[in-house]
Amino acid sequence: MRILIVKTSSMGDVVHALPAVSDIHRCHPGVEIDWMVEAPFAAIPALHPAVRRVLPMAWRKWRKSLFKHDTQTAISAFRAALRRDEYDLVLDLQGLLLKSVLWGLQARGPLVGYDRHSAREPLAALCYRRVAAVPRDLQAVDRCRRLASAHLGHVLSQAPPDFGILPPEGGWQASGPSAALIPCASRPEKLWPEDDWIAVGQRVRAAGLVPVLLWGNVEEWQRAQRIAAGCGGEVPPLLSVGEMAAVLGRARQVIGLDTGFTHLGAAFGRPSIGIYCDHEPGLAGLTGPGRVASLGGKGQVPSRDAVLGQLQRHLVGA
Repeated sequence: MRILIVKTSSMGDVVHALPAVSDIHRCHPGVEIDWMVEAPFAAIPALHPAVRRVLPMAWRKWRKSLFKHDTQTAISAFRAALRRDEYDLVLDLQGLLLKSVLWGLQARGPLVGYDRHSAREPLAALCYRRVAAVPRDLQAVDRCRRLASAHLGHVLSQAPPDFGILPPEGGWQASGPSAALIPCASRPEKLWPEDDWIAVGQRVRAAGLVPVLLWGNVEEWQRAQRIAAGCGGEVPPLLSVGEMAAVLGRARQVIGLDTGFTHLGAAFGRPSIGIYCDHEPGLAGLTGPGRVASLGGKGQVPSRDAVLGQLQRHLVGA
C-alpha cells in the first residue's frame, strides 16, 4: 500500500501530523508513505524514518507571482514529481481548499479527508472521494490521528502519541549544555516582553545552561541580540530548519512562544514550556514525550513569575 500525506503548513501543524504517520507505519506493515509539504518545512517529515519521499512545494511563494514563467515552470516540475507514483490513498490532514485540496487532487489516487462539519474549510469536503467525521474540539495531534484511523481502519493505541523522530546531528553548537529560547512569533500580539526573556535567560544561566536565542529574520536577530546581551546568552548564525532541529535536539530545556520550533522541541522529548500570549493552547498546546507545559492564552499573557515557576519545576525534575 502506498499513501500520500498532505499536510503542507505551518510548521507546528506539520509537527502535529507526525504521530499519525507513526500510527500508519505501526498498523500497516510494508506501507510506503510520501508527504507533500511546503519547502521550508521539508526537513521535518524527512526526520521520520517511515516517510519514503518528501515532496516539497512552494504555494506560499508561487501564489505571489502565479503567471510568471519561472513560477509556471516550477509548478510543472512539482506536478510531474507529484504524479510520478500512483497512490492507494491521498490523505489530506489539512482540510483547506488552496493549501491542500488543490494539490491533493492532482496526485494519482483517491483524495480523502474531513467531512464538512470537521474541516477547517467546509467546502473542502465536497472535493473528497470519502470523508470522515472528527470532532473539532480535539487537540491537533488527536485530530490527525483520528482522521488517519477513520480512513485506514486501524485502531488507535491508547499509548501517548509517538512522533517517531530523532533530531539530526552536527551543525552549530553552543559553548556548553544549553537551553533554547525562542522569542520569535509570526505576529506582534504573540510576543512576550524582552525583560521577561532576559530574566528567563538569567535563570537558565544560573542553572548551568547556556541560553541560546533562536531567530529567523533581521528583526528577530536584533531581538535575540538584545536578550542575549542581558543574560549572557549566545546567538547562532542564520540556521536552516534542519540545523535548528539539531540545536533543539541538544537543548536540555526549550522555552518558546507559540511557534513551530517550540512544538518541534517538545516532539523531540525536550522539556518544553510554551508561552501563549494571543492564542488558546487548548487545541494546539505543546505535546511530546517529555515534560511539557503551555502557559497563557487569548488575552492572558503569562507572567514572568508563572514562567519562572514552571521552569524551576522542570529544572528540579531534570
